[in-house]
Amino acid sequence: MSLLEVKDLHTSFFTPSGEVKAINGLSFSLDEGKVLGIVGESGSGKSVTAYSILQILANPGRIVSGSIKLHGEELVGKSDEEMRKIRGNKISIIFQDPMTSLNPTFTIGNQLREAILLHTSRNRQQAEERAIEMLKLVGISEPEKRIHQYAYELSGGMRQRVMIAMALACEPDILIADEPTTALDVTIQAQILELMLQLQKEMGMAIIMITHDMGVIASICDEVIVMYAGGVCERGTADAIFYHPMHEYTRGLMRSIPDMNDDGKTRLVPITGTPIDLLHMPPGCPFAPRCDRAMKICLQEKPREYWVGRDHLSACWINVKEGACFTQRPSEEEAAQG
Repeated sequence: MSLLEVKDLHTSFFTPSGEVKAINGLSFSLDEGKVLGIVGESGSGKSVTAYSILQILANPGRIVSGSIKLHGEELVGKSDEEMRKIRGNKISIIFQDPMTSLNPTFTIGNQLREAILLHTSRNRQQAEERAIEMLKLVGISEPEKRIHQYAYELSGGMRQRVMIAMALACEPDILIADEPTTALDVTIQAQILELMLQLQKEMGMAIIMITHDMGVIASICDEVIVMYAGGVCERGTADAIFYHPMHEYTRGLMRSIPDMNDDGKTRLVPITGTPIDLLHMPPGCPFAPRCDRAMKICLQEKPREYWVGRDHLSACWINVKEGACFTQRPSEEEAAQG
């Protein structure tokens, strides 16, 4: 049994202009100890996926239908009180901007202690000891001093380490990292990613890494989901996605990455057009209006996911046309021939 199973999830925001279908039939599973990457441009539904799992959607958003199971237990439909026992305890999240995620009016120690007291049976003294222990674990020097400081007294990298310490203080089964390195420079970004992988191995937890940075995905993820317009356009192992992309959107993302070995004369190829209007979803493939290879069927009928490799699926009509897909998971011999 998978640690986390999401099936046919639909999440919408009901606005005066109409229903914004932010998540449109999303399904995936996460196994223990694995790192799942969710990648896509802004507005593709990555963060809304995380907020749906934790059920911390801002009004007027809500889960319309679908299933989210943790250890086989259904989360959709649980009350706020029931979900509070799961948030931070079984599933934790690191938000995008540590400066806005940390309360500027309370000390670092106060915020760490609060999380520990809320989700464990430790008393105040034990909670403070655990807070200091966690700050040491994430590589913050002089933790006994830091717990008395405020967020504005710390650098961006240190604030992000505090957020990681807070998320891991109760030893969750799953850590959701929602673009945890966006506000950091490249050197600190590498340190934070290395730290997360180290802690993941030590604690045995699973990670959902949400990002638009393909480099981050390549460096730490076992499996990758590429999202567009609230749905999955491609999924597979990191190697499959990077070396054999089979959806035009994924190929577009790959073409937009600069090659460090290039002489600097090759121009990057952007994805043309603008993201789809989620208020008026087309009947066909949502990426078709921006796809240079779109066919008539792409505009009329939404493709389902087809196997394009042993551990690789893609929802693209071009693969069907070219005979580069299978209706069921292929054997190793069939995948090699394909």
